Amino acid sequence: MAEKIIEIYREELDYRANESYKALRTNIEFCGDDIRVISLTSCTPNEGKTSISFNIAKSFVENGKRVALIDADLRKSVLIGRYRVGGVECGLTHYLSGHNKLEDVIYRTNINNLDIIFCGSHSPNPAELLNHDRFEDMIGALREEYDYVIIDTPPLGSVIDSAIVARAVDGVIIVIESNAISYKFAQSVKDQLERANCRILGVVINKIPMDKKRKYGKYYGKYYGGYYGAYGE
Repeated sequence: MAEKIIEIYREELDYRANESYKALRTNIEFCGDDIRVISLTSCTPNEGKTSISFNIAKSFVENGKRVALIDADLRKSVLIGRYRVGGVECGLTHYLSGHNKLEDVIYRTNINNLDIIFCGSHSPNPAELLNHDRFEDMIGALREEYDYVIIDTPPLGSVIDSAIVARAVDGVIIVIESNAISYKFAQSVKDQLERANCRILGVVINKIPMDKKRKYGKYYGKYYGGYYGAYGE
């Protein structure tokens, strides 16, 4: 697997952000050693879930784990553009539609032990593709190869794709931008995940001012059993 090597451009995190991701990684590890396939979703676009997905994967790699990052946002992927990736010929849609084998769509990166499956070409039926048996087959195969599988999925407040993915994972993290999402909206996303019988690991409150971190911990932590702060896009 993963014979193609691509360059990932990424800015180094500052100390505060780096410590936040270490704390998030530790909290995920304390969820149990059976939590190895994790998806991330949000309520709306632009809350920062793609960056958080990437940095969680990178944090696990820095801790000695082998990680696969899957871009399952088949409707509006930003991963390739954000990290200035070139040379990607095929991705998740090519595998799920039966055009390529799994090994064809896994790319090694210049970050040691981090492999990525990009979204692939635009698909007119992303929900149907994600609901195909090939998706669960892929997750099963990746479990054998990697310590963790991190899946970036579309906002659940906009489309149903994340709930479909949630049925195949061990747990979901909800990313919420501070001062942007109401409790009622967040609750509706939580309810959709629960209807998919998915374990919700917690909430990441993103882009939070330092002086408001404690307040948001009370606001969302009360309902989701915990939260983690993160910074940046």
